Amino acid sequence: MTFSSHTKDILFSEINRMDLERDNFSKRPGLDFSRNRKLGFKDLIRFQISMQSGSVNHELMKYFCYHKDTPTLSAFYQQRRKLSDDVFQTLFYRFNSHYPPICYKNKFLLLACDGSSFSFTRNPKDLDSYYDPNGRSVNGFNQIHLVALFNLLSQRYLDAQIQPIRKKNEFLALSNLIDRFDPPPGTSPIFIADRGFHSYNVFAHAIEKGAYFLIRAKDINTKRLLGNDFPDTDSFDVTVNRILTRTQSKKKHRHPLLEDQYRYICKAVTFSYLPDDSDAEYPISLRVLRFPIGEDSFENVITNLPEKEFPAMEIKSLYGMRWGIETSFCTLKHALGAINLHSKKREMITHELWARLILFNFCSIITAHTVSTCQKKKHVHQVNYTVAFQACHYFIRLHNGESPPDIEDLIRQHTLPVRPGRNYAHQHRFQIPVSFTYRF
Repeated sequence: MTFSSHTKDILFSEINRMDLERDNFSKRPGLDFSRNRKLGFKDLIRFQISMQSGSVNHELMKYFCYHKDTPTLSAFYQQRRKLSDDVFQTLFYRFNSHYPPICYKNKFLLLACDGSSFSFTRNPKDLDSYYDPNGRSVNGFNQIHLVALFNLLSQRYLDAQIQPIRKKNEFLALSNLIDRFDPPPGTSPIFIADRGFHSYNVFAHAIEKGAYFLIRAKDINTKRLLGNDFPDTDSFDVTVNRILTRTQSKKKHRHPLLEDQYRYICKAVTFSYLPDDSDAEYPISLRVLRFPIGEDSFENVITNLPEKEFPAMEIKSLYGMRWGIETSFCTLKHALGAINLHSKKREMITHELWARLILFNFCSIITAHTVSTCQKKKHVHQVNYTVAFQACHYFIRLHNGESPPDIEDLIRQHTLPVRPGRNYAHQHRFQIPVSFTYRF
């Protein structure tokens, strides 16, 4: 049996196991999925994982090989509404549990965290996700925000938090992801995040978890957060000690000689380890680095990694690896079709996003197992991830006894040369969801 077939069997076996427990994943236990249907529990889960960007009707026809007994759109919608909110999230965790993460230095887990928004079909009734920039109902759109935790060495997602765009809170999302992450014994996670995730609350959650963090911040945000007592140089690596408190009264401070280290946290700012009306203090020690990334550009990084084990150049290299989660979002949206979702209801959109994360991990596990190098050519080659993921996407759809292609050989044949030093300007483009009528 090939590795790709073995991976598919593991995923389908977890779906079969959940089918035996389907009362736990139904909104009406004992009633839902109790009758034999063309689109039962197992086929419904498999179908939603393997869906592409076409209309639901087209996707159903492809999945059931254009058979005359293909379930109708109405049947699909009725069956989909029977699923519990956590069905795909549970499958995501169960499937992930079969593949231990790859460690850095045999000890550290490099976990990147970032967020990305997904636009879906306009639904003004969903006030939490509906946004009307010009006050005209015809120009409004709906979005949902995904904050994901991504293992940079294993190249797969480990967890995620999904929020409507009106209630987007990346600080809270990362804090929750840190709290519920359970590292394997003998490993230590390093949470790596871009600008927008730096806050005392995030730092404290990682410290209380016994984990490490590596988070970027702008110059102005670093000074606003920690003060101005930094070296007046382009590059530095210093440790700062701060005492967090909810009171501004100097008389209530326990260490009057360390007055310059106090940082007041107002009631409007969330900090989980200091009650709003408390006189308690929370000491925190942070390492702040500033290093050049170009002729006139610099980066600030706030971390708690020890200086002896992680010198400045290694910190810079680790942060550079964070870009892996950015490319994963691109693959998730375009190669796997998450940019075109198939519902107006946020509950079903959440189902689809978890299903896409499962599909991404399935494709990534197979692709990572396929070693692809070509030493005889001018450049070292790497896998063409777009082709590889599309091939795995096609492979997971096969379920009626069709002869599967040799996925591993197909992936090896499609490679791209690695050209170091290439960079492109980041393009910010708003993606308008494609109407259901114009999906093919």
